[in-house]
Amino acid sequence: MPVAVGGRITLQDVVAVARGASVELSPDAIERVRAARVVVQAKVDAGETVYGVTTGFGSLANVRIPPEQAEELQLGIVRSHAAAVGPPLSREEARAMLFLRAHVLALGHSGVRVEIVERMVEMLNRDLVPVVPEQGSLGASGDLAPLAHLALPLVGRGEVLVDGRAVAAVDAIGAAGLPPLSLQAKEGLALVNGTQGMVAVGILAAERLSSLAKAADIAAAMTIEAALGTDRPFDRRLQDLRPHPGQAASASNLRRLLHGSEITASHRESEHLVQDAYSLRCAPQVHGATREVLAFTRRILEVEAGSISDNPIVLRESGEVLSGGNFHGQPVAVALDALAVGTVPLASISERRLYRLLDPATNNGLPAFLVPGSGLNSGFMLAQYTAASLVSECKSLAHPASVDSIPSSAGQEDHVSMGMTAARHARGVVANAEVVVAVEAMAGAQGLDLRAPLAPAGATRAARDAIREAIPFLDADRELGPDIAAATELVRTGRLVAAAESAVGDLD
Repeated sequence: MPVAVGGRITLQDVVAVARGASVELSPDAIERVRAARVVVQAKVDAGETVYGVTTGFGSLANVRIPPEQAEELQLGIVRSHAAAVGPPLSREEARAMLFLRAHVLALGHSGVRVEIVERMVEMLNRDLVPVVPEQGSLGASGDLAPLAHLALPLVGRGEVLVDGRAVAAVDAIGAAGLPPLSLQAKEGLALVNGTQGMVAVGILAAERLSSLAKAADIAAAMTIEAALGTDRPFDRRLQDLRPHPGQAASASNLRRLLHGSEITASHRESEHLVQDAYSLRCAPQVHGATREVLAFTRRILEVEAGSISDNPIVLRESGEVLSGGNFHGQPVAVALDALAVGTVPLASISERRLYRLLDPATNNGLPAFLVPGSGLNSGFMLAQYTAASLVSECKSLAHPASVDSIPSSAGQEDHVSMGMTAARHARGVVANAEVVVAVEAMAGAQGLDLRAPLAPAGATRAARDAIREAIPFLDADRELGPDIAAATELVRTGRLVAAAESAVGDLD
């Protein structure tokens, strides 16, 4: 069933469209858009001074533009603002961005014609995805430069992705039978004002982190078993004394993941294994904190996804067009900085568990670096180096972008959010953390195999088996790059989580 543009949307709707779901414009949305357009046209016909409609933009707001130049003005803002640089957003991110921008316009407070929204819907359904460079946004009047690139194909300029490659939009759009649109009063400004770049990138990063948090619990359970750790710290009676929801969810997952483990049962009454190191014992507390930040960030993103971040804003009932600051990305920027910061400890504690699992002084009898014939073989030694490097990189990326500001547009835009930078950094931290957790899971599978004939728990065995389908047991040194890539793919696609859940049901 198509996702409604201009209706009530959820983060899952955005993710679904990003991954290829079709969309539709509801009759109610069409009526709202038409009503708002009537207000804008009335202002133009009356010769009123309205920012961005009959004036220039930014610090040029005091320059009056005659009605006969309205089309030139609106095309000019799209072209001049298309100054973004750097690598393009992924196809999924650009689709999410296009959907979110179409949705804001369809809410009926932007004053564009229905044809503009219909064209964006058509592009999504035909998978004509604009090429959007990801650098160049200050996040103040929203994501001006990236949104301008998103808008270029509407007017027959810029590039779109076709079968994974960038082609001239005029050719691709023309081949689809869609002639370029001419922009009328207010429409160019409506296309470039908003927070949809940072929100699109942020929503997809948050979705990845939601899955990664479960994968981290699975990797931790595998390491705890392989290192002969105990499940006693996860006792519900202990956890209930500190009832943070995220901590409770992680502890519940660990209890379920370790349930029925012969390995854990084999040393439960041990007198010499009294307490585990923090990286094992405190996994619910650390993983839970990440979950709490994720919940906060998702709440901010859901509100923003359904909000009007245009400027000026059309009030249909009163017939007014009001300038404001709803395009300022600060709420999103702060939330995405928090997402990055909250993800770093998840990666950091995973790397610390990995380190303990490789060291014969802390892994309770496993060979050094988890490989037979260590000395001749280096085993997982360098895999830990990679994980450590990525964790350190995460720490650098987690420096908050939202604490920075730099004035622009001759001082008119004198405070900016850096929200797109925060989104890109959050995405980078999550991507690095996926690799770190994948390396821990890969080493955990090796450790479980080395504990044979003792059997792991049903859930960790299922996770181990999923890893073994892609990565053979390491009996002697080989290139680990392909193994790490395969393990990362299991984490990133959710297949590792699905394998464990096949044994214990949905994880929290």
